[in-house]
Amino acid sequence: MSEKHKSENRLEKEKTVAEIKEKIQKAKSIVLVENTGITVKDDTALRSMFRKANVEYKILKNRLVKIAFNELGITDFDVHLEHPTGFAFSYDDITAPAKILKDNGAQFEKIVPKCGLIDGTFVNRAGLKEIADLPSKEVLIAKLMGALQSPVINLAYALNGTVSNLVYALSAVAKAK
Repeated sequence: MSEKHKSENRLEKEKTVAEIKEKIQKAKSIVLVENTGITVKDDTALRSMFRKANVEYKILKNRLVKIAFNELGITDFDVHLEHPTGFAFSYDDITAPAKILKDNGAQFEKIVPKCGLIDGTFVNRAGLKEIADLPSKEVLIAKLMGALQSPVINLAYALNGTVSNLVYALSAVAKAK
């Protein structure tokens, strides 16, 4: 191999590592997926599900991903970067990749989540299951709004009841006189 070809190859790898680092830094969550023996049909279906949830799914070279993680000071993934691995990068919804994998686990038997990075924190397979069980952001917001509205509504009913009682009492006093 010529020196020029080696340096071009090295530059290409350095560029790829820089792109991977950018994805890691930008992502709110990353799920590493073992996908040994996956069919093209299953891979296409999984990619479609990820795309609909605004999740970027890539098959990357483990060695280059390991370099990118290590350059960012993250070494928790070193032992998990073996065998063919897919990487699901979510830039919006932290729970999306884990939910998609959990909800479709029966359909994709050979696709197994390994671990992940959630808001900069390493999460093992059990942690990913817990993340997948969380309600979506929209559901959590709706629950919060309901919890915030409930005391106000109860106060309005209580005040309405008190005012009604006062009106009835004043009416009774007026009739008595």
